[in-house]
Amino acid sequence: MAVSVDNRRTRTRTALAAVLTVLILVPATILFASVWGTISDKRDSTELEKRGVEYISALAPLVSALAEAQSSALAGVSAAPGSLGAAVNSVAAVDQRLGIELNTRERWTGLRAKMDQLSKVTGNPVAVFEAHVEVTDLALALYSSVRNNSHLIRDPDNDLSHLQQALGVDLPEAVIQVSRMGDLSQLVATADTKVRAQLTPQFGAAVESVNSAVGDLTDNLQAAVDDTSSVTLSGNLVTGLDSFRRGVESLTRGANPGGTPNTATMATAQSQLQTSLSNLSGIVSREMTSLLDKRLDDLDTDTIVALVSATAAVLLVAAAMVTPLTGTGRRIFVPVPDKGTRDLSVDPTAPDSGRAEADTRAPAYGEANPTRREQSGALR
Repeated sequence: MAVSVDNRRTRTRTALAAVLTVLILVPATILFASVWGTISDKRDSTELEKRGVEYISALAPLVSALAEAQSSALAGVSAAPGSLGAAVNSVAAVDQRLGIELNTRERWTGLRAKMDQLSKVTGNPVAVFEAHVEVTDLALALYSSVRNNSHLIRDPDNDLSHLQQALGVDLPEAVIQVSRMGDLSQLVATADTKVRAQLTPQFGAAVESVNSAVGDLTDNLQAAVDDTSSVTLSGNLVTGLDSFRRGVESLTRGANPGGTPNTATMATAQSQLQTSLSNLSGIVSREMTSLLDKRLDDLDTDTIVALVSATAAVLLVAAAMVTPLTGTGRRIFVPVPDKGTRDLSVDPTAPDSGRAEADTRAPAYGEANPTRREQSGALR
């Protein structure tokens, strides 16, 4: 029979392994959940911003078409330009897909209803102008809703923050104010004294708004170029911005604030401005989409790193659970004589039975028993 003396040590190692497993897994799980949640939130926000850029890109042709429709109506043309119908259909298609998520359906429905009423406003040029002002103001409000609801307005990166300001505020504001400035210049030049007195302050305000919008646009685009990881942003924006600014300057000269407007110069400048606007809007939209796609790629990399780290932690814990903490344990066995099975009988017929009997005789009082002494030494 054998007795093991390391059971308590084995139980201690098992308990220690369980405690260490918990101490590793619990904080690792909490950290992984936090990292995973952060990555998921950033991904959802970035995807939402991409949808916002898509919606705003569809609004840019609409603003240009509204500017063209305003000039046509003031010139006495009752039919809306073909560009307006195409732009309306484009925005309607985008709103059909994204309007619920971006919470723009109500604003777009209201704007479309107002646009449908424009053809009914005829006769008085001032009334026609005011009707178009109301519609373009609603278009600017729709821009604002898209920026807010898509989180573009809260983008954490400086380049994207400035680009969304340029695309969603400065560009449409510049286009609308340029259109108002050009049309007001002609109204002021042809109106009677009473109407001229009413429209002149609006014309002066439009000129100031144009200068302000163009200045803000230049500043935001320059700030985006100064703080971006895009290698194409600077080169693409230079040409587009220069063309747009030249169009604004030509239109301003044609409007001739304080004098008689040059209709031919304004018509040429307005055509040039619409082309440069479309080009610049496309450049900014593409650059924003590219930067957002790069962010999504970086988030994919972060996801892979998080998964690999979590897998490594699980494997290490599994290895710790199946491997003894201090190597192979040593078991100590102590032999114990089993007296209950000894045969003490003596066969008298056996050879040397007398000797065997003498060997098994109990020692007299005081005699030493060598076998007992050996057993005592073995148990110490």
